[in-house]
Amino acid sequence: MGASRVLLCCVVLIQLFAGQTDAQRSSSPWQTLSGDAPLVIARGGFSGLFPDSSFNAYDFAKQTSVAGAALWCDVQLTKDGAGICFPDLKLNNASTVEDVYPNRQKTYSVNGVSTQGWFTIDFSLRDLISNVKLNRGILSRSEKFNGIYAIMTVEDVTTQIKPESFWLNVQYDAFYAQHNLSMSSFLISASTTVSIDYISSPEVNFFKKIAGRFGRNGPSFVFQFLGKEDFEPTTNRTYGSILSNLTFVKTFASGILVPKSYILPLNDKQYLLLPPASLVLDAHKAGLQVYVSGFVNDNDIAHDYSSDPVSEYLSFVDNGNFSVDGVLSDFPITASASIDCFSHLGRNATKQVDFLVISKNGASGDYPGCTDMAYDKAIKDGADVIDCSVQMSSDGKPFCAHSIDLSNITNIAQTPFTKRSTHVPEISSNDGMYTFSLTWSEIQTLKPAISNPYRVYNMFRNPNEKNSGKFILLSDFLNLAKTSTSLSGVLISVEKAVYLREKQGLDVVKAVLDTLTETGYSNGSTTKTKVMIQSTNSSVLVDFKKQSSKYETVYKVEEKIGDISDSAIEDIKKFANAVVIGKETVFPLFDDGFIIRQTNVVEKLHKSKLPVYVEVFQNEFVSQPFDFFSDPTVEINSYVSGAAQAPNPVFTDDDVTEPPLPPVTAKSPTSSPGTSFTNAQAPRPSGQTRLTLSLRLSVFASLLLL
Repeated sequence: MGASRVLLCCVVLIQLFAGQTDAQRSSSPWQTLSGDAPLVIARGGFSGLFPDSSFNAYDFAKQTSVAGAALWCDVQLTKDGAGICFPDLKLNNASTVEDVYPNRQKTYSVNGVSTQGWFTIDFSLRDLISNVKLNRGILSRSEKFNGIYAIMTVEDVTTQIKPESFWLNVQYDAFYAQHNLSMSSFLISASTTVSIDYISSPEVNFFKKIAGRFGRNGPSFVFQFLGKEDFEPTTNRTYGSILSNLTFVKTFASGILVPKSYILPLNDKQYLLLPPASLVLDAHKAGLQVYVSGFVNDNDIAHDYSSDPVSEYLSFVDNGNFSVDGVLSDFPITASASIDCFSHLGRNATKQVDFLVISKNGASGDYPGCTDMAYDKAIKDGADVIDCSVQMSSDGKPFCAHSIDLSNITNIAQTPFTKRSTHVPEISSNDGMYTFSLTWSEIQTLKPAISNPYRVYNMFRNPNEKNSGKFILLSDFLNLAKTSTSLSGVLISVEKAVYLREKQGLDVVKAVLDTLTETGYSNGSTTKTKVMIQSTNSSVLVDFKKQSSKYETVYKVEEKIGDISDSAIEDIKKFANAVVIGKETVFPLFDDGFIIRQTNVVEKLHKSKLPVYVEVFQNEFVSQPFDFFSDPTVEINSYVSGAAQAPNPVFTDDDVTEPPLPPVTAKSPTSSPGTSFTNAQAPRPSGQTRLTLSLRLSVFASLLLL
């Protein structure tokens, strides 16, 4: 796949297209040793989705990677000397061998360490090919493809996949030699029928065995470094000490393969230690190419990258100071896109598709949501529109905060304000400490807290900044947007308007409209910053339209739907200029973490001339279906480029229509801050109470296995 070729990826039930970026590329050469683009090396094929070294892993890697990408095979030997591609000399972690041969577990010394398991040297090729199937080797990955694919030989990969470049990695030459099996003899023999482009190993003596035995046009030799404190088994020196003598490595290899931490080390809090190590420049000076291992999308990476694997790749290949010569990845589509699509792009690169990037509570993945720092970062990151979820203080000040319950977004539980805890059944079944129970000056004394939606997976966002920033008034938010030279708009979200009017005497609609006028948005926009008003309640948007038709109204559909009736669309168009839907309304999920199909909701809304915004996109890999390869860029691509298909549940006009907002009711004097609402009456039906969805179910299509 050349630099100008569209990146085409066949996913389970959808096709993804990465835009052509040739016109945006810099003429600057790559800072690799050769000046060529870094090599993409697919470890065990596309092992991030399929079982490592399976036919589909290799085939899919070939389909989704840039031209010339290398397919990586960890070569293991069977007891009859056959070479298979398998990630370790123990079979039990990534195959069904334990179920097929339950009594063939052994214990061997591997590089001086007593190791128990099912070893390749105890099985013939026939034993493995006939009965054993491959499994995922990492339990957090999908089990959908377990027990399907047979183990492949080195020759199988060549004849069945026909890789453009083939990389063989020899992990345990010394171990096999102890058991009268010769890895070097196997490789020399295989090279007569198999095109081998690279051979790597972490053992120095292995390279001495094969030196000069492949001829002038033989494969490139790459020495693999393990942990700096680990001992290289054939010299009894640590890899760290070998690293200090690159001229020695150059005597038997043309390149080195190192873990990411050798180049960009992390501190104990998972932040980058800067500046980077000088290893790449030192190795290039010694004439050695530098390949880097350890790239995966579905594992924690440095907080500096905001859980974005593309950012991590770019820090190794396009940082302005050096470029590594290749990257070893379980997700070669991400490595390919980083190198072929995103490298050498400037800040002013032209968009390939005309769509809006709207922040969610500012850059809430990097800083506490709806704070000044979150908004500054969102603007710096290139958001087109920044958003403010409007909350009201007890003294009627509209400000930005992504929850009406301060216990969810601040340190209020550690303050004396805990006595203000109240029970509001109209909002939550649990007690809360709400914005309308504190004055604005009191709220300003609180520390905001960063959102951690995947805490259950022990994943935390930017801990160094977990309480940074401060909440800002709606007026400050609007003034910030007005002074920005890059923003095209603001989105103001209004919720709980009925409750605030009836029970707290606070008119959030009026507060928003007054603030817009005060800050110079009275014409619907400033010179170039348009205003969008969003709500899940049609009554709120009707009220905004009634009082001012200057602003764009956006209706948010909270429910997951698979279809929408024409009459519902016509009702929406009476009060809304656009619609917000959730991701699963576009791509419904099955319970195994894969997408079922794509609905026609977007298509129908577009046919009715209604723009559609989709939320919420997050970088954490656990937020994405397996179909998107734990890559947030691939996920966004699919929503931008996907084509609509068959429907599921239906959203009708009954779900849209709501009674008008009630008048503002003066707050009862007995409902003072600190008074519990335990005796409050049940809420009467209003615009805040929704009717049950009418659902039309259709039979789900079977998941297409590639």
